[in-house]
Amino acid sequence: MKTTHHPHIADARQMDTLPDASVHLIVTSPPYPMVEMWDAVFGELVPETLPLLEASQGMAAFEAQHRALDAVWEECVRVLKPGCFLCINIGDATRSIAGEFCLYPNHSRIMAACLRLGLTPLPDILWRKPTNAPNKFMGSGMLPAGAYVTYEHEYILLFRKGGKRIFSEDEQERRRASAYFWEERNLWFSDLWTDLIGTTQKMRGPRERSAAFPFELPYRLIEMYSLQGDLVLDPFVGTGTTMAAALATGRSSIGIERLPELHPQIVATLKGSFEEGAHRVAERLRAHRSFVEARQAQGKEVKYRAIHYDFSVLTRQEREVQLPIPKDWEETADRVVITHQFPPPQDPAT
Repeated sequence: MKTTHHPHIADARQMDTLPDASVHLIVTSPPYPMVEMWDAVFGELVPETLPLLEASQGMAAFEAQHRALDAVWEECVRVLKPGCFLCINIGDATRSIAGEFCLYPNHSRIMAACLRLGLTPLPDILWRKPTNAPNKFMGSGMLPAGAYVTYEHEYILLFRKGGKRIFSEDEQERRRASAYFWEERNLWFSDLWTDLIGTTQKMRGPRERSAAFPFELPYRLIEMYSLQGDLVLDPFVGTGTTMAAALATGRSSIGIERLPELHPQIVATLKGSFEEGAHRVAERLRAHRSFVEARQAQGKEVKYRAIHYDFSVLTRQEREVQLPIPKDWEETADRVVITHQFPPPQDPAT
């Protein structure tokens, strides 16, 4: 199996190189409006935002910054195939402007924008980010009413374009191969993710912090909402984590990034996903074998047998599961072509 991975240096508000209804899944995390590290970026995209901030008009600046994102969501709807998904990781912002502390609800503003575009909202996921901070409060501490709730979560908003996806005969075969395990479904499809650790934010280049989400976040969403061989888009690809997760799961990818300086980092991230992809497959197969062994030790039935692996599975839908591993890398002028293989049944680590 081969996949292609194409980083585009472009503005996601005009994804002219992508035809209508050409993408199977979008996984992204945009710049967060009203988070100070993104003020300069939004100032370039929507020039009136900086004067509004200087004039202490926080809510007006919040709305202006979101207008830049609105154009991207409109493009996402255009390029997304019917029945396919848009997944947006976003955090709300807290900020004091002219001495007034305020929450800026990014997730609800994006939800409203996507509803206006006709997308179907689905149950979202709260990503509870673990923290070791000793002082888990904001404000004046123990005296009412000057303290504020500590914000330790982000949202993963989930939308579908229209009704359920209709699968062709070829897609039905790929869908069966793209199955996940029963115990993975129970973890991934929970509305609260507490086991994802944030990734390092330090980077060299055009900004001090990468603002990247952890590899596991797009990895799960890609496994949950697409098939092997599908095309995954990230319109705010940054350092390339979504593309790396697509490569590791046997999907093709396109990433849109405004800054040409980040192109070498994207390629480096893709190369790193070779080892990450092989490790994640080995980890998943080992975990499933342990799950089956523990269940059987309790005298519980594991009824079905996997066709391509030497273990049992709990449901009929898991029987044809195959987990691809990236093996060969071919780099052209504008994209990377990856050849994937499937691990042999007896040795998932190779």
